[in-house]
Amino acid sequence: MTRYALISVSDKSGIEEVAKALVEKDIKILSTGGTFRLLSSKGIPVEPVESITHFPEMMDGRVKTLHPMIHGGLLSVRNNPDHQQALIDHQIPVIDFVVVNLYPFKETIQKEDCRFEDAIETIDIGGPSMLRSAAKNAESVTVVTDPRDYDTMIAQLKQSGQTSESFRRYLARKVFALTAYYDSLISKYLSEQAPEDADFKAYDWDHITLSYDWQQTLRYGENSHQSAEFYREIAGPQFSIANGIQLHGKELSYNNIRDADAAIKISREFSQPCAVAVKHMNPCGIAVGETIEKAFDLCYAADSISIFGGIIVLNRPVSLALAEKLHHIFLELIIAPSFEEKAYDLLARKKNLRLITLDFDKRSDSYEDEYVSVIGGMLKQSPDQSHELAIEAIDTLPVEWEVMTETAPNAEESAALNFAMKACKHVKSNAIVISNGKMTLGIGAGQMNRVGSAAIALQEAKEKIEQLGDTTEPFVMASDAFFPMDDTVQLAHEYGIKAIVQPGGSIKDKDSVDKCNQFGIAMVKTGIRHFKH
Repeated sequence: MTRYALISVSDKSGIEEVAKALVEKDIKILSTGGTFRLLSSKGIPVEPVESITHFPEMMDGRVKTLHPMIHGGLLSVRNNPDHQQALIDHQIPVIDFVVVNLYPFKETIQKEDCRFEDAIETIDIGGPSMLRSAAKNAESVTVVTDPRDYDTMIAQLKQSGQTSESFRRYLARKVFALTAYYDSLISKYLSEQAPEDADFKAYDWDHITLSYDWQQTLRYGENSHQSAEFYREIAGPQFSIANGIQLHGKELSYNNIRDADAAIKISREFSQPCAVAVKHMNPCGIAVGETIEKAFDLCYAADSISIFGGIIVLNRPVSLALAEKLHHIFLELIIAPSFEEKAYDLLARKKNLRLITLDFDKRSDSYEDEYVSVIGGMLKQSPDQSHELAIEAIDTLPVEWEVMTETAPNAEESAALNFAMKACKHVKSNAIVISNGKMTLGIGAGQMNRVGSAAIALQEAKEKIEQLGDTTEPFVMASDAFFPMDDTVQLAHEYGIKAIVQPGGSIKDKDSVDKCNQFGIAMVKTGIRHFKH
């Protein structure tokens, strides 16, 4: 019985060697379009699929392999008499080998000038159909879609004229993984193109499929005994560590990526020159200034100890003057829009320091749903994006905020409260941030009770002010959630806090308000909690 192979590839690398190996084993080749022309031009015996379908390729190539003569030859069970009789009755050739890869849909949608029509035309229909038919019948059909598997296929053909069952099952598994991934890309793209003013109700499926491409194998995970890999979302937000351009230094580690992600999210809260330092997923310093150099000075002063071995994000280009300051600190990673040439040359003297550029003009597109894996499942939530925290610097209270006390914050205190809450939403709960509106003075993170976080933050702030010799007002506190009792206000008063911002909503809010009124502290209610677990 004549054996056939069907070859139709968009990625033509290595396909000549595959075709020659098949021909050497007296396997006839069927092909389509550009693949047919390439193989013919190389003198490799090949027949067009029309020779067995007796139907021309049409509609700009949309219809060519969607035919019973193709899929019958792929799907027929070789030891089923009824199937074999159907092959004879309809003169359908048996196709034992399929070498197919798909139209470059992913590459098309990643182009900046991609039109909807371009994307639609690179949705492959015939390719996935052939792959799935062949993979379903992997007991008899060898289906290769990844060029990296060509060498194994060729080696097995040369050795025995056929492939092993274990290899065919492996290839089938890869096919269904590929087609699931390919379809998920299409689904995501189409969902993003859907008109917002649709006058009907869509009932989405009760399942989701996420698409990510492997980016790199990491040296290890959170600890050296854990393996880890980094995957990148296709057509994901441009303002992300996944889209940063590494200019220098060692490859990123698992913890580098997590910390960088946290720092980038903090930086997008501010429009003025801002410096963010992160350690173990928590900010150890956040500051703004008239220039990025001044912002960094304050950021460093916020916690000059914890910044050691940390991550720095700067939302302005790095000058030589700033690089000279950064050069004297042990840092894992610096992210900025750009580095001046002399600044880069200086920082690059440290061979392990990672330098990454990121397009800060793209920060507005970076709000997406968040996913967290748990054992046996996954959590999905919308991002913590609340409009009461304006990116612009403001010295009036957001309209959503409500003054709860007899004393209202002044303009300087209002600006400081806004700054403090922007920082507080990125600190692990229970979170307390002390600030003067220019920098974080004290941060209490991740404690099991709120007054414990407040004690840490206030003591740190007190020591910071003593070190800096700076008692300049304002001196404010932000809390990511309500005060369950008035003990935090009492403590805040003892350290000299003048204004507090918190979400409110406790059944004992009145106790905290009364305590603030007793001490002349302004308290503002935002109505929005910012837990971060």
